[in-house]
Amino acid sequence: MRSWASSLIGVSRYQSLARAGLAVLLLGGLLWALPERRPGEEGGHHARPAVPALDPFEKAGVTELTDGQHGPPFRLATLDGGAASLADHVDRLVVLNFWATWCEPCRLEMPTLETLWREYRDRGLVVLAVSQDRGAPRALIEPWVRHQRLTFPILLDPDLRTSRAWRVTGLPATFLVRPRGEVAGLAVGPREWTSGEMRALVETMLPSAHQSH
Repeated sequence: MRSWASSLIGVSRYQSLARAGLAVLLLGGLLWALPERRPGEEGGHHARPAVPALDPFEKAGVTELTDGQHGPPFRLATLDGGAASLADHVDRLVVLNFWATWCEPCRLEMPTLETLWREYRDRGLVVLAVSQDRGAPRALIEPWVRHQRLTFPILLDPDLRTSRAWRVTGLPATFLVRPRGEVAGLAVGPREWTSGEMRALVETMLPSAHQSH
């Protein structure tokens, strides 16, 4: 079992480099103790031993994690003055996105996250976007969010405590958390969240699909 924390470095050490243009930190590994599932392993998605066909996770560019894993709990202030936690959405599919205003790849993928949220929120999906801007400077974050026209919840992690707990390797980093809290997948780097492949993956993890198993 490969430790999720074994090969990662927190985001904060690299913020100065990121502001100079290295927005995505090309580091290997996953988080905590969550091993990834490889094609052909027992319990995979019908992968064939010889030449395994791509499953929905691989098609969407998301690393699948082994079943039954849960992430560290957190409760964070939100940009609108409230508070939010993973436990608040235990009955939903949570797209947990770590981002920052200085991260150019984050800016590029945000419109597709907003579209995904608008398309699936009535079917039990929620996007929680955790800002990694140190000190959570509202004077910087609020105009950025308005410019991007984001309507999903924006969470603030001013001391990067939640980022460190989840062992975020680089930005953006996005976790797919099934209803009842199982962390199913991880995408490090930007993704097109409205692609046909991503929609097909999301469809398998919505609450209605989860309840049918």
